[in-house]
Amino acid sequence: MTNPDKLTTYSRFSGCGAKLGPQVLDKALCGLSQPERPEVLADFKGSEDAGVYRISEDTALVQTVDFFPPIVDDPYLFGAIAAANSLSDIYAMGGRPVSAVNILCYPEEDLPVEYLRKIMEGALQVLEEAETALLGGHSVNDKELKFGFAVNGVIHPDQIIRNNTPRPGDSLILTKALGTGTINTALRAEMASEEAVKRAEAGMRRLNRKAGALLHKYEARACTDITGFGLAGHMAEMALDSGCNLILNTPQIPLLPEVYDYIAMGLIPAGTYNNRTFRLACIKNHQEAAPELLDLIFDPQTSGGLLISLPAEKAQAFLDELDQEDASVIGTVAEGEGGIILNA
Repeated sequence: MTNPDKLTTYSRFSGCGAKLGPQVLDKALCGLSQPERPEVLADFKGSEDAGVYRISEDTALVQTVDFFPPIVDDPYLFGAIAAANSLSDIYAMGGRPVSAVNILCYPEEDLPVEYLRKIMEGALQVLEEAETALLGGHSVNDKELKFGFAVNGVIHPDQIIRNNTPRPGDSLILTKALGTGTINTALRAEMASEEAVKRAEAGMRRLNRKAGALLHKYEARACTDITGFGLAGHMAEMALDSGCNLILNTPQIPLLPEVYDYIAMGLIPAGTYNNRTFRLACIKNHQEAAPELLDLIFDPQTSGGLLISLPAEKAQAFLDELDQEDASVIGTVAEGEGGIILNA
């Protein structure tokens, strides 16, 4: 029997639960369609963080789902991170989460129910912080543990914040430090420092609730959360079809401790290479960039921060009220053809 206080057997070897590449989803959905419904305000035809369905003149339902294998050893912390990650898409759309249902794949022959109890305790704590009710869930017996939630939120139909509507002159704000994918890879190799792991875990555990609550107050034009496709992958989604270029000031990117050290050691997640393959062409001057920088900005994140495009004159006030030391203005928005430009 494995240690009942840790998920080591699973978190060390099952990877970090990276999403399928968007090219896989494109192929699967190619040619598929559904009847046009005026109530559907966002669905799979776009690259939004969540779907949106109007249920009345002043209320729309925001829906998302996310689950993955363990990325940390502590089952309580894993549950908390999984909940924070699942809630994040609602915040990124400008919505307020209200309810959740659990999705669970569980190796019941290998792990005692005490593991699951600790996972659920961690998840419930975060759901309570988010004032989100757990309504139930569904579980299956599976050889690999996977855990997460489908989350429902609400928003006024006129207040949806999409991910591809930045405006020239806006500032770009990132609300959490980068590097969770790299640090988790270093952890599995037993080479990550205690400080790096502690900071990464705290960031993944932290809700994007406060940043999400400030989006409307500071007139955010566009927003997305940084997850499996990395900073550059999600920036590409923001830039495409927007008529704008996103200028990324790379020295201003907030970083978790020692991330560049681990990248230099070759401790790079497999998802980084997949992200680079799919979105590298969106970076107009990628030939001039150091390989280590590309590895950083394509690093797949778990429960990452929000990337927000808002009026430049409101950026500092947003940061002051958010009051998170790892939040920073990382770039600007300019007229262009829908790409990313790296500015060293």
